[in-house]
Formats: sequence, structure tokens, C-alpha cells
Amino acid sequence: MKRVFIIAEAGVNHNGSIDLAKKLIDKASEAGADAVKFQSFKAEKLVTKNAQKAQYQEVTTGNEENQFEMIKRLELDYEKHEELINYCKSRGIMFLSSPFDLESIDLLNNLGLEIFKIPSGEITNLPYLRKIGSLNKKVILSTGMSILGDIEKALKILKTSGTTDITVLHCNTEYPTPVGDVNLNAMNTIKEAFKVEVGYSDHTLGIEVPIAAVALGATAIEKHFTLDKTMEGPDHRASLEPNELREMVRCIRNIEMALGDGLKKLTESEAKNINIVRKSIVAGRNIKKGEVFTIENLEIKRPGNGISPMRWDEVIGKLAIRDYEEDELIEI
Repeated sequence: MKRVFIIAEAGVNHNGSIDLAKKLIDKASEAGADAVKFQSFKAEKLVTKNAQKAQYQEVTTGNEENQFEMIKRLELDYEKHEELINYCKSRGIMFLSSPFDLESIDLLNNLGLEIFKIPSGEITNLPYLRKIGSLNKKVILSTGMSILGDIEKALKILKTSGTTDITVLHCNTEYPTPVGDVNLNAMNTIKEAFKVEVGYSDHTLGIEVPIAAVALGATAIEKHFTLDKTMEGPDHRASLEPNELREMVRCIRNIEMALGDGLKKLTESEAKNINIVRKSIVAGRNIKKGEVFTIENLEIKRPGNGISPMRWDEVIGKLAIRDYEEDELIEI
């Protein structure tokens, strides 16, 4: 099985602090994630000056400021991006970031990013999709709030613009997502409909759902994390803390090992149990040489190092070649 690509989504949980961002990188690396992902945007290019917050953002951050004012505080400039990329290299983890505007696409491309993660909100942004597609980079596309038709159109734009290496993530954008709204089976509906690799971007509480997604065939998992769920900011409450992130990664690695190659075969670990657990044809009572084997004088019992019960019909009617005591393995 292909190794699952695990993205630890730091997002804007750095609260605008480069030191906090580095601590998030540390925790993602320690947890064993493959990549740590931030968000790249210019507030002026992302939202209007009077755009209101999402309901979950009002719950987590109040309504004293609007969406523009909130995200303005969370911008990362070019120098901070560069610093975080270098820090990721020092910690042995891939740096990723989702661009939210055309300028941010250029910023990330100029910094040499090899994978572009498209957030759910941009799946209907034609100029944005066309620009990313023209880069001919690997793309990971989130599909929250989408129907199959939206995904089909986005994939067509990306492909006709030049990109062919695309992984599509099933996603629900409510923070946190009610478990009843996850609809994990839609992930494989996407796979069958568009013949693409699929994964899952998770916003539920806990780690059960992304683990289940791996069991269903996800090749990529994205999950928000934070240093502390009680911190101020829009996404902390629906994020994992470091110990939870570490446990999610551990469970995913175990699940991908458990899925195996799909071939039904005897494993090395269980081979030693064959003779102990399987059965053989044995004497059900004392049997004299020359006596006919019948269903009355034979039994099937453990261990399994004698004649297999699958040869029962072959044994019945044969003559005993010697005397047998009760429970002795039969020979023919």
C-alpha cells in the first residue's frame, strides 16, 4: 500500500507569531507528520473590508472585529515564509501552505513549493485554478461545500491548464464537523467518478474519522492542530493538541500496515499455529490391524500434523495397517 501522506494543518494557529509557528513545526515533526501546512494570503486580496466572520469564527473569537480585521493579524509576509521553510528543512518536515489569492500563489511558487494545496473555498475560483494549473505542480484539492459537478469543473480547469498530478480530498468545512455530516463514503464516490487519488481533510473532533478514512483507502490526510485548544483564535478549538496529533499519526501508520497488500496468504507470525489449531483424523477408540475405518471408530481432533480432515472420504473404508490406540494419528 502507498504510504499515507499526513498533513499537520497549522493553518493560522500561529496567531501571527513566528515563534509560535516554529513551535507548531516542532510538534508536527515530533508527531511524525509528513508535512506541516500554513495559510498564505493578503487580507486585502482575500476579503472585502466589511466581510463578516463565519458563525464558528464568531463563536471562537467574538464579533468585536470583522473577518478582514481578524485575518489581517494572521498574515505571514515573504520573509516569514522563507524563515519557516528553512526551519522546516532543519526539522526534516515538508513545508506546505494554502494560497488564498493570486499574489500568494506567486509567492509560494517563487519559494519553490512542489505541492500546492487548494483550500475548499477556491474550488469555484476560475482564475485561481487556472493559475495553479499552469504551474504544472502536484496539487491537493479540498472539496468542502462541493458537489460532484463542482469537482468535475475544477479538475477540468486544472488539467487543461497543465496539471495532471492531483489528489482530491473529501472535506466538510464546518468547524467542528458533526460526525453525521462527514459522509466518508463520498471519498470513494469521488475516486470512482474521476479516477483520481483521494484523501480526507478532517474537521471533526478527535481522531477516529481520519483513521477510518485511511481504512477506506485515503492516500492523504489533513488535520488541524494547535499547541493548546484554549488559545485565542478561530481554529484552535477544532484542532488536535500535540499528543492527539502524535496518536493520530501512530494509528494511521498502524492501519496502513494492517491493510497490507491484499493477498490472502499464510504469514510468518501465524505459521507456527497451524499444527496446534488445525485438526487431524485420529482413532476414536482402540482399532485392530485390518479393521475397516468407519465414522464410528474415527474422530477429528487437534493437533493438525496428521492426515487432514479434508481427506475424510478417502480414509473411510480403508483398512488399518496396524493397531491404533485411542487418539493416535491415523496413517494410510
